[in-house]
Amino acid sequence: MLQKYYKNIFKVFILCFIVSSYMSCKKDKFDTSPSTKLGFSADTILFDTVFTTIGSTTNRLMVYNNSSHKIKISNVYLSGGTSSNFSININGTPCTSLDDIEVESKDSLFIFVKVTVDPNHQNLPFVISDSIIFETNGNIQKVQLVAWGQNAHFISPKYFPRNFPAYSIVSNSDTTWTDNLPHVIYGYAVVDSSFTLTIKEGTKIYLHGNAALMVYKDGTLKVEGTKEKPVVFQGDRLEYWYSEDPAPSEQWGKIWLSSGSINNEINYAIIKNGQVGIQADTIGNSTNPTLILTNTIIKNMSVAGLYAQGSTVLAENSIFSNCGIYAVMLAIGGAYDFRHCTIGNSWSESIRQTPSLVLNNYYKDINENYHVRALESAYFGNCIVYGSNANELFLDSYFENMQYFNYKFENCLIKTNIPTSNPDYFSECIKNSDPLFNDVSVGKNDLSIKENSPVIDKGKVSISTLIPIDIKGNSRISDLGPDLGAYEYVPETK
Repeated sequence: MLQKYYKNIFKVFILCFIVSSYMSCKKDKFDTSPSTKLGFSADTILFDTVFTTIGSTTNRLMVYNNSSHKIKISNVYLSGGTSSNFSININGTPCTSLDDIEVESKDSLFIFVKVTVDPNHQNLPFVISDSIIFETNGNIQKVQLVAWGQNAHFISPKYFPRNFPAYSIVSNSDTTWTDNLPHVIYGYAVVDSSFTLTIKEGTKIYLHGNAALMVYKDGTLKVEGTKEKPVVFQGDRLEYWYSEDPAPSEQWGKIWLSSGSINNEINYAIIKNGQVGIQADTIGNSTNPTLILTNTIIKNMSVAGLYAQGSTVLAENSIFSNCGIYAVMLAIGGAYDFRHCTIGNSWSESIRQTPSLVLNNYYKDINENYHVRALESAYFGNCIVYGSNANELFLDSYFENMQYFNYKFENCLIKTNIPTSNPDYFSECIKNSDPLFNDVSVGKNDLSIKENSPVIDKGKVSISTLIPIDIKGNSRISDLGPDLGAYEYVPETK
């Protein structure tokens, strides 16, 4: 009897041992799936401290294991290694690299990140960047590190709605930005309703990846650059190889003149290296144009230079160049007036299959129904429309009835395969001749014209009378006539 009792106790012991071993094995099992990824408290660690002396600051990054099993991170390291301005501390271990880090299921890992910069260093870059690289089960993930090495006005999101990008309000009263310090935008910077943001000459605005300057309904943007001191909008990657890059990673978004914004004016601006230079939506409650654009260069945009939808835009002495899809897209009707503008699109970062200039008077809704909005007028006088494609003009009309699609090209050079013989729509135009721009290569984008250009003296005087000075300040008044485009040819002095 006693022997049977001990025998049963032994069976229970063996069973408990097996269960315990099983549970232990289950607990110790690693997740080795190649689809498993780490979670992070942020995808970018931003050091937006304004540095005034040799300084340093520390931020914290949380790394999460969301798996039901523990994982092994095979390697965590700073991309810049020992030469980085950043340093990391992983669970109390200061290092630039650490291997085989185990993280229990539903647990986390602490990484402290520190940056040290000297803002008085002569060659200090405006933006200091690096990344932390994580290798797990063959997956490569990274967290960006960004620090600013000189003083600036930093504009970061304060509101985080579910159905709209994170944003901040930069003008809840009439506000002026000056060139005392650069302005750095993260997320959407919004000019609120009924207020005006004025940007003075020489001001530089740097926008992070996908960031935008948005003008809300009844809000107004006034950009007051000068020939000597233009206002510059560009991405926040300022290493020299990004200075004229048409397709850097994480491009900034756009200047968005949203539906109902009013009386926007941009004069002497350079807008470059983003997705959409300017998006101008439907007209607001003003009789003035949605946008008056003068003496402005928009270039190196991966989508479009100017994208207008049912808007009213007046453009003079402006240049639209090197854009990935459209240089100028005038969609869903509207009213447009372009005089002495140059559209020259030699995009080479990818295959561009769309014309540089598109006029359109309809849209299609989610149910595939067409809706027509009249193109009330689209006038181009003394302009150049040219590029690397065989056809750089597309007239996209839903109705043949010209009541809904009114346009006129007068004294323009146009590269196109459509007929241009009807004087009601094309008057004194040059078709398919090379305007002989000075240099259309990446990084140059010089669309001034050479001495033997066919556009010299081919402009209509009455158009130039109201715009007697070109974008460089040269006079268009001559006995022979003005040149086409934003640049007047001026012979070199010997």
